[in-house]
Amino acid sequence: MYDPVQKAEEIKKLVVRGTSRKYYRIARGGKWYGGIATCDCVGCNLDCVFCWSNYPRKNPNRSGKFYTPDEIHRALLSCARKQGYQRLRISGNEITISPEHLFELLRKVANTPYTFILETNGTLIDDEIARELSRFQNIYVRVSFKGTNPWEFSKLTGAIPEGFYLQLRALESLVKYKVPCWASVVVSFSTPENIVNFTNTIKDINQNLPKTLEQEVIFILPHIEKRLKERGIKPKIFDNTIFKNRR
Repeated sequence: MYDPVQKAEEIKKLVVRGTSRKYYRIARGGKWYGGIATCDCVGCNLDCVFCWSNYPRKNPNRSGKFYTPDEIHRALLSCARKQGYQRLRISGNEITISPEHLFELLRKVANTPYTFILETNGTLIDDEIARELSRFQNIYVRVSFKGTNPWEFSKLTGAIPEGFYLQLRALESLVKYKVPCWASVVVSFSTPENIVNFTNTIKDINQNLPKTLEQEVIFILPHIEKRLKERGIKPKIFDNTIFKNRR
């Protein structure tokens, strides 16, 4: 097992140079959130068994190229304008590994009419990060939980169970600083009882969080099927739909 915070520091050395960050795919369009321009970054501090972005996550030193916040900003806006999108995001891996890059990018997006969707596993978001995010008016944060409890989190990520509480901390900090946010949770490996317990847990943070909760159902892609078999993990639910509920 590994500590997600310590792993983030190790990955950061490979994928961050000052305010520049590694990306492996630039400015693709997509149907999520009603249409969104996306750049995919390199490097994550979790090793989720169901992750679709396999090679960049496993090989951060051999994947992608370094881009400045300005280059990513221009690429996202170009894609959004061509496709008629109103939303922008960074996906693929964990963007909060490089907060300096993220905040510089958000400062540029703040001067545009676009909404930025921050997708994150939340393990690196504390009060300091949440307070900085609260300065931006056109941002929404989606915290993606890797299971409904510490044991599922550890089983699915290979990380220490305590990492689950870091995800909860992210929601608490975001709510505290009034940053618009919602939670998603992988339910493919969960029992109905665990899903209910998780819903009650986030309700204790804010009573509105269960109303916007996304229940995530995994894709069974070839590399994911192989990893599941290697770890001896069988999903209870799977489909070709990433989210049961989409915003």
